[in-house]
Formats: sequence, structure tokens, C-alpha cells
Amino acid sequence: MERLAQRLRLRTDPTIFFISAGLTVAFVLLLVIAPGPIGDAFAAGRSWIVANLGWFFIFGVNLWLGFLIWAAMSRHGHIRLGPKGSRPEYSNLSWFTMLFAGGIGTVLMFWGVAEPISHFQSPPLPGVEPFSEQAAQDAISIAIYHLGLHTWTIFTLPGLAFAYFINRYDLPVRVSSVFYPLLREGIHGPIGKAIDIASILGTLFGVAVSLGLGSSQIAAGLSALFGWESNTFLKVMILAVLTVVAVGSIVAGLDKGVKMLSNINIGMAVGLMVFVLCTGSTLFLLRGMVETFGLYFENLPRLAFWNDMLANGNPTTDEWGWQGSWTVFYWAWTVTWSPFIGLFVARISRGRTIREFVFGVLLAPSLFTLVWFSIFGWQAMAFDGIGEAARSAMGESAGEISRAVSESVPLAMFAFFEHFPFTDLVQGLAVVIVAIFFATSSDSASLVVDMLCTGSSTPGPVHQRVFWGAAEGLVAAMLIVLAGDAGLTALQQVITVVGLPIFLLVSMMIPSLIRGFNREEIDHISIGKRPELEEF
Repeated sequence: MERLAQRLRLRTDPTIFFISAGLTVAFVLLLVIAPGPIGDAFAAGRSWIVANLGWFFIFGVNLWLGFLIWAAMSRHGHIRLGPKGSRPEYSNLSWFTMLFAGGIGTVLMFWGVAEPISHFQSPPLPGVEPFSEQAAQDAISIAIYHLGLHTWTIFTLPGLAFAYFINRYDLPVRVSSVFYPLLREGIHGPIGKAIDIASILGTLFGVAVSLGLGSSQIAAGLSALFGWESNTFLKVMILAVLTVVAVGSIVAGLDKGVKMLSNINIGMAVGLMVFVLCTGSTLFLLRGMVETFGLYFENLPRLAFWNDMLANGNPTTDEWGWQGSWTVFYWAWTVTWSPFIGLFVARISRGRTIREFVFGVLLAPSLFTLVWFSIFGWQAMAFDGIGEAARSAMGESAGEISRAVSESVPLAMFAFFEHFPFTDLVQGLAVVIVAIFFATSSDSASLVVDMLCTGSSTPGPVHQRVFWGAAEGLVAAMLIVLAGDAGLTALQQVITVVGLPIFLLVSMMIPSLIRGFNREEIDHISIGKRPELEEF
């Protein structure tokens, strides 16, 4: 492997690179040769995980959140994630836009209208009438629960672990470095390499699912604008074009490529949100924004621990209902992103304190998510008609967006914009925003996967980075082909299975961090001295 790496002019750990690349290629070939059996295997695996371990996902994320709050509020919160005298590399604004655009920008565009409307027309909580005021309040609370504080908890925990052990102890830029207190030099052996390979594959699949959703939404937008058929061929072509764009950004590097795209895209997304606020029911949305804060924090304790244990009214059933298709899917999907987002956020957060890191990464994107859903979610439900009286007065126009979501989830955002002025222009802008979010997710992930292979924050050769960018696009294309008419359901099956081992891996970061914190001397905290590895 060493000789082959030299011949290909790679700067990487040959074992990690070639095994990860080989498994990726093998999976793609299996999808080409036997898509049916592979799809059946993922479906069976997902059913077992949801029925038997769904509770573990839900409890685990709450445990992670509690640990992060403790870490930030404890005396360890003063520890700076870097050597003595280090200071943040990026301004707060650039830091926020980079972690947001590389995180869930595509997801907010996809679900900003679709998720609240889905819960509005089919309330998951018992005893709630569809399209009622209670259904609207629950829908907005659930949507923010899924994409707010708890989602960013899943990103923040590995991010903190990477920033602490890599930036502070100067360990290799790999997931295995987080487990030095537990494995010591074993991080350089077979166990450490297996951890890094699993993290690379998890990242590829997690990002591929997001790229699949993004291409589906772009295809729906092009269908709305030009009447094109939103089929598998169009989605794959969109993937191909935007993968080329992402690869161009990869070649440009983190500062020139990812940072520039992130800043442009977040500006466009904010502009779109302001447009909806100003041209929609402005006073209603402003009041809804304030009320949503209260609804979220009122309902959060119940939602955070809700396990759907009485699914289908049968307390002895082995099958999960609504929660299995939504919350468990979200947590499994998000955790596959966590090595990528965690390392990416650690890379751009060097020099910040633990307290600043935790509260910044948890709260700033969560606040933006709350505002986003307050505007898009409430306006979409208002267009559909909230309450029996409003829907009766609206006549046939009531429920238009709900019908669009039932027909095609990716079409939701574009059906929503048909109620605004400059419809074609705004729909076109939405397509561009999703496309750039697509590119920033892909190029950020490719740079991070490359770091996992090189073990350094310095990117590897251009052709090495380009390989990972192309691999992400290829895996996403194969997943779209596998999904076929099943669409989102097939993607849920794949990512739930892939997410389980990554979830277990991230959970083990807590004891590793606790051991690291316990080894910190008081003078390390006060003067910023870099601890020595031998202290473990």
C-alpha cells in the first residue's frame, strides 16, 4: 500500500485511504449488480434498529446535551481549545456562516415548509385534530425540536472532542485521536484505523443522503419552473453538475472556496427569509416568532423524551409508529454527519474556549433555525388555513400546500412560493440557494474526509481531494437510483443502519473527554499551558 500511495503521489495513511476507498467502490458496485437484495437488507436492518434501539437514540442525545452543558458551565469551561496564546482564526460572523452552511442549510431549505405542514395535516400527538390551532402549535414545536438544539448537540459533542484533543494536544486530525485517553498508542493501530475508516464511510453516506434530498428538491424546482419531469435521470444529472461545482470549490481550499460560498449562501438564505417576512403576513409572523419561543421551550421536555411507546395504541407492539420514521431517522442521519461537522467545526474553532465553543455552536444555529421555521412554517400553515373557521372561509384554496406535500415532499417549498409575488424569480433563487448549500456541504465534507486520511489540517494533493468529492457524488447518485420511486423511505432505511455504529462511537467520546478533563491541572486552565500526552 505504501508503494501504491507513492506512485499515485498521495499524502495519506495508505491503510485508511485504500480500505475506505475500496469499501466505497465495492458498495457502489453492489448497488449496480444487486440493488434489490441490498435494498431489502437495509429495510430489514432499519426495521430492527427502530423497533429495538429507537429509545437508545432518543435517550442518548439528551444525555449528550446534559454533558455539554455541564462541560461549558464547569471550571473546565475556561480551557482554550489550542496552545497558549491562541485566538480564534475567524470572526464570529464567518465562523457562524461556515458551520451553518456546512451543517444543515440544505436540510432547512428542504424541510422548512414540508415538515411543519406534514405534522399540521397529520398530527403525531394523540387527540389532536388535523389543521387545528393545536396541530399548528405542535407542528412548529416538533419541527424546531428536530432541527434545533438537539441536532446541534449531535454536532457539538464530537466537535468539542476533536477540538480538545486535536487542537490542544496536537494529535493527528483523525476521529481516533479523540480516544487517546482510552486507547493510548492504540489509536495508531488496527482499532484506531478501524474507527477512522468507519467515520469516513459514515460521513460519505450521511452527506450522500443530504445530496440526494438536495437534488430531489432542485429537480422539483426545475419542474415547477420549466415543466421538466422530476425523474431519477434529472436528479442524477443535477448531482453530476453540482458535484463538478463542489470539486472546483475543493480545489480552491477552505478559506477561498468554502468560506466564500458559505458567506454568499447564508446571505441569500437570509434575504429569502426576509422576503417572506416582508411580503407575507408580516404582523402575524412577528407575533408567531415571539410565541414560538414559548411553544418550543414549553414542549421541549415532553418532545425530548417522547418514545412513542404506545404506538398504534398497543403497548406491547414491537413496531414503532411516527417516531421511528421521524425522530430516530433524524438522529441517525445527523450522527453520520457528526465526524464531518465535528472535525470541520473544530478546524474553524481553534483558539476558542470550551464555554464559547459549546454555547456558540449550540445556540447560534438553533436560534436561526427557530426564526426560520417561525417564518416559513407559520406562513405555510396560514396559507393552508389554521382552524375550521379559517378553512371554511378559504374554500377550495384551503390545504393547497398540504396537498403538494402529500404529492411530493421536495415540491413543498416551490408550492409555497406560488403564493408570493415574483413567483418565478423567487423559485429560481430558491433553486440557486439549495444548489450552493449542496456545494458547500459536499466540499466541506470532502476536505474533512481528506483530513481524516492525511491526519493533518493541511489539505492533501488536489487529486486526492477531488477523489473524495467525486466519491460523494457517486454514492449519492447510486442511493438515488436505489431509492427510485420509494424516494425518502429508501434513504431513511440506508441512513438508519449506517447511523447506529457512528452513534455508539460518538457516545464513547464522553468518557474520553471526562478523562481528559480530569487530567487537566489548574495551571493549565489559568495560563493555557498545553498538557502532555504522558499525563494520561
